[in-house]
Formats: sequence, structure tokens, C-alpha cells
Amino acid sequence: MSNSDSEGGVPLIEAEFDPTASSKKRKREAEPEASKDTKKAAKKAKRKEKKKQKAKEINEDDLDQELSVNHSFERMDGQLFADYVNARTRLYGKELSSVELEDKFISARTVQDSSSWTEPRTTDNLSAFLKKQSSTLKPTPSSPPGAPHTIIVTASGIRAADVCRSLKAGLPTQGVTNASVAKLFAKHLKLADQVAHLKKTKIDFGVGTPDRLAALLENGALSTKNLKRVVLDVSYIDQKKRGILDMMDLHEPVIKLLLRKEFVGEDKQGGDGLFLFY
Repeated sequence: MSNSDSEGGVPLIEAEFDPTASSKKRKREAEPEASKDTKKAAKKAKRKEKKKQKAKEINEDDLDQELSVNHSFERMDGQLFADYVNARTRLYGKELSSVELEDKFISARTVQDSSSWTEPRTTDNLSAFLKKQSSTLKPTPSSPPGAPHTIIVTASGIRAADVCRSLKAGLPTQGVTNASVAKLFAKHLKLADQVAHLKKTKIDFGVGTPDRLAALLENGALSTKNLKRVVLDVSYIDQKKRGILDMMDLHEPVIKLLLRKEFVGEDKQGGDGLFLFY
């Protein structure tokens, strides 16, 4: 007898026969089919949820630093755009419950399909893109003031200023003349001055950042009376290859803006085809 045997230790050789095996087998055989199906369904749901937790990966080859453009968005239809945005919401909201997350999701029906546009989504091509995607870009009525037909959401004031310059230069080449483009961002522009300007001025395009646009909607200076489209400037990337959906501190303001009652209604059942991703 070995020392381990005498001391009640673990045997050197494990028993080949498992006395509980037959009872486990009988338990499996006796398990109802419905129970098995339920377990399978639960495992499938768990795998699906785990897969959703990971935001869709962007191919590094699609990040064009020369043009400052993420080309991957050029291939996304409305459903894929909604899936991508919602995947980002999951990624940045890991501490939220499933119910809280779903309350922050955008619906695919609110996203207009722009995958037929095959040119690079640069500022130089923005005016042509808007012309192609829109039935009309005709001027808005003089009343009410501060009610554009197009709102463009950008990541920063600097980017918004670039977009404004691009529209002023590009729209005339598309047959859209004398368009009024309003700068609706915080950089060097006071909220009070913008409110005063919007309350007395007719505008066709409003270009701004998420927080400032939300503030102007909140106080009623920015009206959605004539609104036909909200364009999200998603393709643009900065020197660190980041777009407006890639920065956690920007994602929350963007989602809050897109889900405002002025855009999708109190019950979030409105806004069909309102959002354009460029």
C-alpha cells in the first residue's frame, strides 16, 4: 500500500468506470424534447447576443487618409447603417440593460438607402450627392424662419465650417442658387446670437454639431417645419482615422439628436427615410 493510500490521498490511477454515467444517460434520455429545444434556443440567443456586442469591424483598407474618407460606408444600405450605429451603441453602452439599449437604437426604416451613390463621399461631392438623393432642393418658404429643409450633422465646428464652404461652392454647380446655409456650431459662435439669427432669417441648410443642434431645437429657434432630411457626416475621418461614430464622447449626443421627438415623434414611430448617411 502506498503512502497516499494509507493517508487517504488521491489514487495514482483514476477509475476507468464512471458509476454515474448510466444515471446521466438515463437522465438525458428522459429529458423531454421541448426542454432540449428550449436549451438550444437559449444557447443560440446567447451566441447571437454575444455577436451583437462586438461592433462591426471596419476594414483598415477602407480608411483613406488621403481623402479623409472611410469608404466602407459607401457599400451600406439603410439596414446595414442602422445595424452599424446600433452595434456602436451596444459597444459604448455595456453597462446598460437590454431594455435601456433598445431605447437608444435607431430603426432601419428611418435611414434612406444611399448605396447607389458610388463616388467618394468627400466634401467636394456632397452637393451632387444631395441633389441625387433629393427630389428637390428648392428654397424654403420665408415663413417660418429658421426652418431648413436639410440639416447636416458633423463631428466638430471645424468640420462644419468646411461643409458650409463646400455647399456654397458646390450647390450652384447643381443648379441650386442663392441657397442660405447657416452655421450652427459652437466654435466662435454664441448660442444667443444663433437663436436671434434663426428667429428672423429664412434658411435652407443648417450645418452643425450634435449638442448645438439639440440646444437650438430645444429652445425652438431651429424649426423642423420644412425638414426633409437629416444628413450625418459619417464618412469623414480625422488624422487618427476616427469618424463621428468612432468617438464615444460624440456617439451619445448623436444618438440623442437622431432620436429627438422633432425627428421621429414622441413614440419613435415617425421619421421614415429622414436620415441620410454620407
